Amino acid sequence: MCVKIVCVGGGPAGLYLSILLKLRDPSHDITVHERNPEGTTYGWGVTYWRGLLVKLYERDPVSARAIEDSSVRWDEGVAHVRGVTARRPSDSGHGIGRHRLLEILAERARALGVRLDYEHEITPENLPAADLIVAGDGVHSSLRTQYADHFGTQARAGRNRYLWLGTSKVFDAFTFAFVETAHGWIWCYGYGYGKGSGPDASTCVVECAPETWTGLGFDTASEADGLALLEKLFADVLDGHPLIGRSGPDGSDRWRPFRTFDNRTWHRDNLVLLGDAAHTTHYSIGAGTTLALEDAIALADALHEHPVLPEALAHYERERKQALLSIQSAARYSAQWYENLPRYLQLPPDQMFALLGQRHSPLLPHLPPQLYYKIDRAAGQLEAMRRLKRWLGPKVARTVHARALASRT
Repeated sequence: MCVKIVCVGGGPAGLYLSILLKLRDPSHDITVHERNPEGTTYGWGVTYWRGLLVKLYERDPVSARAIEDSSVRWDEGVAHVRGVTARRPSDSGHGIGRHRLLEILAERARALGVRLDYEHEITPENLPAADLIVAGDGVHSSLRTQYADHFGTQARAGRNRYLWLGTSKVFDAFTFAFVETAHGWIWCYGYGYGKGSGPDASTCVVECAPETWTGLGFDTASEADGLALLEKLFADVLDGHPLIGRSGPDGSDRWRPFRTFDNRTWHRDNLVLLGDAAHTTHYSIGAGTTLALEDAIALADALHEHPVLPEALAHYERERKQALLSIQSAARYSAQWYENLPRYLQLPPDQMFALLGQRHSPLLPHLPPQLYYKIDRAAGQLEAMRRLKRWLGPKVARTVHARALASRT
């Protein structure tokens, strides 16, 4: 049976959902509407981790292979603080240009027969007739806003200000830099992307407390003056490379507090929320794109497994809300760690960097940082001993057994 589906928003979530639904049933009539021209997008590079790539290969190897081939990879983190550099191994991370990711997904969707309608804004007043309408129109979703009372939308603003930038400096690891100024600490974290999508480049996110933001004059500076000051502050890690901004209509740069959106329910009749329209998680855990694509996977599975639409949408919502519990908790603690950064910068750089990797812990805010570091290190050593014991146990047993047999001959 042909089902008519409208996806509002041509971001990763809407495009990937259209791909999965077409793969399941080519007869589906699917249109993705995007208000911006094709090829225009905000942001620089996005991150994802190995676990997502495995899921993408399971669902659609064609687009997964293209995404992996266009990504850069790192397995280390580097922190610069007080003139000292600390380096630690990390999980296998990947960076891909947002423009390139959308290009891959749009090309794949078209090849499967999805209609892509650019420069066409869908609002609550001009909704097309469809069996299912998917609101994947981002954090400022007009469809979610129209029915905010039904969805039970809640928004919470974080304390710190952040700015999303690009740079021609290519970081070879996930890189952090912390700089102390007369008005407090300011820091950035950057990661490379660009493979297969133009010149190599990196994303660079800058963050600071509001009093530092005003003290340094970013609240009144033009974009050019603000970028010049940031290039001076982070000169040691940029190695002479420029920072690239994306100013607002008035010529100002886009410093803002991060806003976390939650919704009591994610669907209304035949309308369902997807990706940032349904939920947001703090950027410091680098999971936004991953969660959007996982939403698409879960919704496609639910629609396939539950032919009755209300049941499918309810199942999708339950599954994703449950999956998000631990991730949203980690994101909250991560944001709080940065909001209380001076608490951890009193430690030696290597210890501070170790606790940076532990910033998702609900216990960390309640213990003195030095004590937490010692406990965590002791626990790590104990676990290493346990792993060694498990590895050596069979070897020792085989050796003893061999010697016993030898003694009998």
